[in-house]
Amino acid sequence: MSRLRKGDTVVMIAGADRGKTGRLLGLDRKNGRVLIEGVNMKWKHVQKSQDNPQGGRTRREYPVDISNVAYYDAESGKGVRLGAKGTGREKTRIMLPSGKAVES
Repeated sequence: MSRLRKGDTVVMIAGADRGKTGRLLGLDRKNGRVLIEGVNMKWKHVQKSQDNPQGGRTRREYPVDISNVAYYDAESGKGVRLGAKGTGREKTRIMLPSGKAVES
């Protein structure tokens, strides 16, 4: 189970965009995919329509596998794993190497 949330800053740890950081735009937990701002950019060919009379090509983000992503720790400047601390419903996310709480 992933402890990542929409709006988190993440870093790519594998793939062609390895090392790039971006904000998490969306999660698909069922299929294990995430959408990251500015990562895995591809060309989308858009047909002419009433909304888009010009048509043409646009660049947009495509989903990547969640296993290729880690939470970005700004202090250390690298990706870290996340854990949970607390009991019952009062759980907070923590960075496992340092044990510091994640600002949500």
